[in-house]
Amino acid sequence: MLTRADMKRIKDQQDLSKRVRELENSLSIALDLNDELQRLNVKIKKEAEEDLTKALAGDPRVAESDKIIMKKMEEIEELKAELARAREEHQYDNMVHEKELESLRNPTTNLRNKGLL
Repeated sequence: MLTRADMKRIKDQQDLSKRVRELENSLSIALDLNDELQRLNVKIKKEAEEDLTKALAGDPRVAESDKIIMKKMEEIEELKAELARAREEHQYDNMVHEKELESLRNPTTNLRNKGLL
């Protein structure tokens, strides 16, 4: 025969089992809502980026700044090419000057190479 304490324990276990099922159900609902909200958040961010891109594309100030940026980039490329040419010229000049200095340091070797000595 069941005592009053046993019956209370059984009732408490049943109540706990019921509460666990309720919590599992709530957790399932919360996880479903979380998934749905994350998908919605991604969708809204994507739409916002697309809207911003469209708005900026139609803004004449953005178009003008794009033109300025492209022009400046072309100028940078021209300056890079000019700098490369200047470096090559400088390197060539250094080589010529080095040979001149060598001939001035050793005039006899230079005259022998020319067949003058």
